[in-house]
Amino acid sequence: MLNILMIGAGGIGGYYGARLAEAGHRVVLTARGEHLAALQKKGLTVHYEGRVMECQVPAVDHTTLVQNYQSGDFDVIVIALKSTATKAVLDELSPWLGQSDVLVLSLQNGVDNEPMIARALGESRVLGGLAVRIGGHIVEPGVVEAEGVAQIVMGEWPSVPEAQDARRPVLEILQNAFDKAGIPATVSDNIRYELWRKLVINNGVNPISALTGLDTQSLTRHPRFSHVVYGMMAETAAAAKADGLELSKDDVDEMFALISSFNAIKTSMLVDKEKGRPLELDSIAGAVLRRSEKLGIDAPYTITVNALLEHGLG
Repeated sequence: MLNILMIGAGGIGGYYGARLAEAGHRVVLTARGEHLAALQKKGLTVHYEGRVMECQVPAVDHTTLVQNYQSGDFDVIVIALKSTATKAVLDELSPWLGQSDVLVLSLQNGVDNEPMIARALGESRVLGGLAVRIGGHIVEPGVVEAEGVAQIVMGEWPSVPEAQDARRPVLEILQNAFDKAGIPATVSDNIRYELWRKLVINNGVNPISALTGLDTQSLTRHPRFSHVVYGMMAETAAAAKADGLELSKDDVDEMFALISSFNAIKTSMLVDKEKGRPLELDSIAGAVLRRSEKLGIDAPYTITVNALLEHGLG
């Protein structure tokens, strides 16, 4: 049985938290506002693929977390917040997190969260991760809806080639716990590569879906928008060279085929746009554009869609 802190009980964190609590792990959730009030009053309800999971677990805001818990109380701390909140939560919780050496697993969009966590806490405490083939959203306070395979891929960030890393035993414990909780989990020897492959998909469909209002299936099957999706994926793969990674046309083709095979999913960025919330543009399209500029290469699809969204069009 593990003690797990889930920072961010939204669609992704709420689903994984419910799965782990249902399997008997001690889970603490953080949230705020009406969602937090509902979690404290009624517990968490998760609708997933025809199932309803209901669990009563402690839910707190960050002030209460710092007052009532030590970071060392937990076996792992999972950050499942929007990437737009990473810096703010690290600014707020770094002194508390610094009281122990507990590992921190990021399950967030983008390729810049792990470096940010490493700068705040040290590289030896960072586990990179990604949630694969899952769509999840808060549909009302205290209630989350999720769909998809909902796999987790995770690994040491940065990886240490041909060296025994102290984080590996913890990763193996987590993998076993996740698998037994019904969460397919894989440990990667090169998590940076996996994060970039996911960014290929995220940059391919998230911004253009927010701009057009179309789901993933509508985009990938459209005679013209499908070319934009593929173009933004290819630009992402090219930008990965700035981080020392070589993503090939085969990688892009594989990721395009993967997203094309999905059910019709509303991307997280489209949902955020519909709800008037901040978009994860900087961590998705912005990450690609910054690295493209560094490499001196063009990214016309990404720069155009990003500019339209930044100016409130769509």
